Amino acid sequence: MNSINLIKDNIDNLTTLWKTVATPLLSYYKADFLEFSQIKNSGWPNRLWFREDITEENLTEILDTIEKNPGLVVPYWDIFGSNSKSFFEKNGFNIRIQLVAMALKLGEKFPLQNNLSFKRVLSEEDAKTWSDIYPLSFSYVISKETLVHNYEDVKFYLVHFEGKPIGTLTLFQTEKTMGIHGVGVIPEMRKRGFAEEIMKFAINEAIDAECEYAQLQASALGKGIYTQLGFEDLFTITNYQLV
Repeated sequence: MNSINLIKDNIDNLTTLWKTVATPLLSYYKADFLEFSQIKNSGWPNRLWFREDITEENLTEILDTIEKNPGLVVPYWDIFGSNSKSFFEKNGFNIRIQLVAMALKLGEKFPLQNNLSFKRVLSEEDAKTWSDIYPLSFSYVISKETLVHNYEDVKFYLVHFEGKPIGTLTLFQTEKTMGIHGVGVIPEMRKRGFAEEIMKFAINEAIDAECEYAQLQASALGKGIYTQLGFEDLFTITNYQLV
């Protein structure tokens, strides 16, 4: 598959996930060239996105939407070959985080150490536990309600070590692509190889689901592990937030 298709599939998986989780909570909106989702009492997805390059005129509608829905984060895919992201930088937006979109062509399954156990979240109790430990790994909350309304369409996993929940994982499939999201390990359990083990489990699940590619969006913290596992860079995502 060529890189243009991989780029499209990466963005499709991510934005379809945002739309999917927000829709049952009546928190997904589409207007003209942009889409956004904002879930109450949750720090995610809370994104405003667009699929085509933008002009300076489009910025007026973006600013108006954010004014009515404060806190939205705007991901800019660095794929347009233009300097349109400068519109954000000139109009009071700060960079919240930069991510690298990555893809892996799936092949053989990885052997697992079996130090970890993986439990799919299918109850309100597990959803609460997942929601409680997620912000220990990330700087925002995903509400329990977001999980409860999306058990069927999204696979949320609690990761346990010696009976204790120590991490999270989210898997979301679109066609032949498995999106790997929310791979987190609580701080006191880091540097023990657990993140790599979670990734190997996720890749194996993608192979079992007969996907052709695994895709993700990497922070600086996790990128080394993903590269080591064979993921290749596709493009950069700059997340902007109005301050």
